This record gives sequence, structure tokens and C-alpha cells, in this order.
Amino acid sequence: MAAAVVAEAPVLWRRLLDYLPRGRPALAALFGRLSDRLTRGRERRARRSSWLLLAPLLSPTIPQLTAPPCCLCPEGSHRFQWIRNLVPEFGIASSHVKVLSSPTEFYELMKGQIKTAKRRVVLASLYLGTGPLEQELVDCIEVALERSLQGCGPSNLRVSILLDYTRGSRGRKNSRTMLLPLLQRFPEQVRVSLFHTPNLRGLLRLLIPERFNETIGLQHIKVYLFDDNVILSGANLSDSYFTNRQDRYVLLQDSPEIADFFTELVDAVGDVSLQLQQDDTVQVMDGMVHPYQGDKTAYCEAANRRVMEVINSARTRQELLHTQTFHSNHAEGGIPLSKDPTAATDRQPEPDTWIYPLIQMRPFGIQIDEIVTETLLLEAERGASIHLTTGYFNLTQAYMDLILGTRANYQILLASPEVNGFFGAKGVAGAIPAAYVYIERQFFSQVCSLGQQERIRLQEYSRCAWTFHAKGLWLYLAGSSLPCLTLIGSPNFGYRSVHRDLEAQVAIVTENKALQQQFHQEQEQLYLRSSMVSASTFEQSSRYVQLWVKMVTPLIKNFF
Repeated sequence: MAAAVVAEAPVLWRRLLDYLPRGRPALAALFGRLSDRLTRGRERRARRSSWLLLAPLLSPTIPQLTAPPCCLCPEGSHRFQWIRNLVPEFGIASSHVKVLSSPTEFYELMKGQIKTAKRRVVLASLYLGTGPLEQELVDCIEVALERSLQGCGPSNLRVSILLDYTRGSRGRKNSRTMLLPLLQRFPEQVRVSLFHTPNLRGLLRLLIPERFNETIGLQHIKVYLFDDNVILSGANLSDSYFTNRQDRYVLLQDSPEIADFFTELVDAVGDVSLQLQQDDTVQVMDGMVHPYQGDKTAYCEAANRRVMEVINSARTRQELLHTQTFHSNHAEGGIPLSKDPTAATDRQPEPDTWIYPLIQMRPFGIQIDEIVTETLLLEAERGASIHLTTGYFNLTQAYMDLILGTRANYQILLASPEVNGFFGAKGVAGAIPAAYVYIERQFFSQVCSLGQQERIRLQEYSRCAWTFHAKGLWLYLAGSSLPCLTLIGSPNFGYRSVHRDLEAQVAIVTENKALQQQFHQEQEQLYLRSSMVSASTFEQSSRYVQLWVKMVTPLIKNFF
């Protein structure tokens, strides 16, 4: 019930948008039917109008809490507490949060964390590459497992790896072949799960070739966990992400409750995935519905129950922990309940930073990240500033309408064609950067036609010999020069992220000025390598889009 209340404003907004005139259905409808009705709510192209400017009138300017604030907590400690009605709230000290800035720092940190892990290593990614850097990472896991067996008793170290089935099976040498030696040598300690989207099945699965089958749906979550330390990122486990592909990364140190949550989440998705066997075959876990051979509805319902069980049980645990940790130390009126003079020094300090895991798994009917993101965009006040970045600028219609129609100022950072991950690719994939240019130009034209150029600005990231993959959001309240909230994780804010893939990110809310400064510096470092988009940008030869790309892009934009 609480989730429905939180979602009320965005849902009403979407219903109002449905009354706006719509364009012709795209060929994506055909692909949707071929993929066994991949999504029940496909987006149509819309002719935006000045009606979008009425969006600020559709909701109150101040976010509404969906439950009364706790009588024992400082009222209004932060304005985003409504998120805890959807997901668990983890309160931590800001000193436990560290922002990383480079691929090399990310890679070296992971290797170091693996080498010192004693209880668990959990890796969730789209895929594991096959180069020497990836092999070095696998070798680190092997060394850690060998060390764990040298003790007197049974080893406590467990390794759980979750990848996507189609991406992880591409080519003769692939993620599976990279991990088989580990699985064969340490079968009791290593688990490799390969998620297969339930939407790729039947005739569609037989007809779509390798690489192209990845457009139907993927496991896209990126979480890297070592004992009680968690790295949230958008980076995959591949050499370019360790060297010259810019992404975002945040380390949550000594955070057992957060580590437990993401371990359970990865286990839940792993349970409904295919399990890699020592002979390189895959099997379904006992009692589980097969993702593409079994009944689709039954599979998706079972997956929904499994994932929501993790989210709801964590919410219950955190509410109980919050009550026990903070409320038991205070009676009404602020008088300590304990008369022990040493109790005050043993008392855990109240957190100044809150972590909210946002999960998006539309194939399973889970839309938490979508609801929270739309609410943040909708309720951003006049004078607030939102910096939003994505490596693939292909926003959903709902996100675009909210950006165009609400009050806040926006600076949107996206990849220039030269730093797009598909730049220079062979075959049809080589035209993908041009398709993104076409989408960017359409959005920029809409901004200009509405006279919103001062409020909404586009900037293109450019860096010689690098590619750009960073995604996320920084929210600056009106009158503030530092962000109080950031979103970081795997979603790209596009159709795929919302409708097709499995995604996870965290909303980090902090009152600590030093941590806010870290996030601000992270944002500034990314934007410093960018240039402002103007009408002249699209007159450059590198922005030329061939006619066939313009014709095809509206038909396939929901698949990349």
C-alpha cells in the first residue's frame, strides 16, 4: 500500500501524458510480439507540446512522506525518507563511503579486496572479459581460495559470480571458459550463475544470431562485494573498464548490512538463473522453473517472489535494527534509558548518510528504480539543479517529458560519437553512435522549440583514446553548491534499463559536507572534459547521420 502511495504522483503524471497526441507505432511492436510480448507497456513516440510546461502544476513542490515520521527521530532529518517505504534504508557514517575516480583505481582495489577476503566474494556483472587483466582477476580468486583451504577446518570463503547467459557465452573463448577452471577445482566453494531472460524463447531464440540476441534482455547489475565491503558501479569486468573506459565507482566500507543485502539479491537472481556445471553445460536449480523452456508466467512470478522476499525481509530487518540501535537509547523527551555511564560511549553514532538500493526488473514486474527516479525528477524544486549522465543517451519518453516539463535546471552529460563504446565497430554496430547523435539532436531540437535552452543544457564528454560509460545523477537543492543525493549503479535511464534488463543502483543521501564535496568533485571531473552542445554541434562532419540511420533509429531505439 505504501509503495502505491509513493508511486501515485508519477503514475498520475503518466496517465495525463497518455492524453497527449501520439505518433505512429514503431516496428518495435513487431519485435515485441516476436519476443513473446517482451513488454506489456511499449513506449510510442510522442509529439511533445507546450502542455509539458504544466507539469509543475501536477504535484506539490515538497515531496510527501508516505508514512508519519518516527516520533523518536529528529523530524525532517532528510527529505528523501519516503524512499524507505519501498526499499530498506541503511544508515551509515559518511567515513565509510569512498568515491573512486579511475578505472585503474577500480581494478587495483578489486584485486586487493579479493586477496584479503575471508568469507565471501560476490561478483555481479554483465560479463567477464577474456584478456590478461581479466585472467589476473581470476587468478586472484584462485589464490584466495587456495589460501582458504590451508587452514585446519573447512574453508569459509565462498565465491558467487552472476553474469548474463547470452553475453557470457559469446564466442568460443568467453566468460564461461574463463571461470570453468575455478569451478572444476573448487566445486564446493564456487558458484557461477548465468541469467537468461525469459523473453528470449521459442522461435525467436532459434532465429536471432549471437550478439543480436543480447538486445532482448540482459543481466546488467554491477555489484562487486568482498566480505563487508561493497563496490557499486556501472563498469563491467573487462579490460577497457580497467584501463581507459570512464565509469563511476563508489566503495562502501565495513557495511555488513548492505553487503548482506546485495549478497542475498545476487543469490536470489542466481537461484532463478542457469547454473554453470563443470562440463560447461548449464542446469536449472532443483524446484525452479526453466527461464526459456518452462512456463514464462510461472517463471516470472517465481522470480518476483524470490527477489521481493529479499527486499521486504531487508526492510523489516533495517526497521527493527533502527528501533533497537537508536530508539532504545532514548526515552521520551531525550532522556537516556540506560543509567550506565559507559553506555553513552558504547552507543553507535547516528548516521549522517543513508543508502537506498533501487532495483529495476521489469521482466519480473519490479519497478522500484523507475518509480524513485521519476519521483525525483518530478518533485525537484525550482532552483534545484540535476546533473544527469549516461553513456548511451536514449532516455525513456517518461524521463524526457519530466525533464522538459518540470522546474529544476538540468545539465545532461553524454558521450560524443568518438567516445561511444560502439565507435569504429564493424557492421551494423558501427552505425550505433550515429543513431545516438540522431536521438540527441531530436531532444535538443525539442528543448529549443520549448525555449528551455537556459534550463536544460547538453554537454558531450570527449577524451582522446578513451570511451565513456558513466551513468548516474547528482541532485543539488536550491541554493546549495553541493549535492545532497546521488544515484550510482547500472541503469542508463533508457528504455532497455527500464523495460528489458535487470538493473540495480543505490541512492546515496548525505548530510556530511565532506562526502558531498567528494560527490561534487566527482561530477566536476567528469563535466570538465565536456563541451556544450549547440546548434552548430550538429553541423560538424562527425555528426552527419545517414538517411537510412534516421529511418531505422525510431524502429530499433528500444533495443539499444
